[in-house]
Amino acid sequence: MTEFCPIALPEEPTPEQLKNCEDCGLYQHGTRMVWGEGNPEARVLVLLDNPGAREDREGNPFVCGTRQTFQQAAADAGLQMDDLYITFILKRKPVRGYDKVQTRQICMQHLEQQLQEKKPSLILCLGNVAVQSFFQDPEAEVKSLRGSWHDIQGYPTAVAYHPLAIRRRPNFRSLFLQDLALVAERYHQLNS
Repeated sequence: MTEFCPIALPEEPTPEQLKNCEDCGLYQHGTRMVWGEGNPEARVLVLLDNPGAREDREGNPFVCGTRQTFQQAAADAGLQMDDLYITFILKRKPVRGYDKVQTRQICMQHLEQQLQEKKPSLILCLGNVAVQSFFQDPEAEVKSLRGSWHDIQGYPTAVAYHPLAIRRRPNFRSLFLQDLALVAERYHQLNS
């Protein structure tokens, strides 16, 4: 049996006119915009709260724990990395306090633009922040919504725990795998 090896997914360039976006204020945190990663033509759009670290302190690229956990579970569920496009509610990594509600509302305009351009067949929201933002419901929680499909903005949408929650609470791994298997099953039905 081959041991799983996570990979750094190719990053989709941020549209030129948005690279210096200052609307939400996160530009003051000194982090760059990350528009998305993976296959920009993929039919499954994976939505996370914000980009994680892509480089260590010395500037060397690495695959962070979120990406490792997600990629392993996706592979175990029967999804290839080429099947997936990963994007974020916030396009910059926050490094200090900010007005979370207002910032997410402002940044949703970028996600709306991506959805209009990409027209994904399926969406997978990972973690409560992504779920609450995309479902436009501050009370929405993964634990009560996981395991089934939801029609959100006209997109079949599934939810799962954030990969960091799986790392912190390994007993959630089986639930995470079930939710990714749900997505894989529907994705493979689309392709048959």
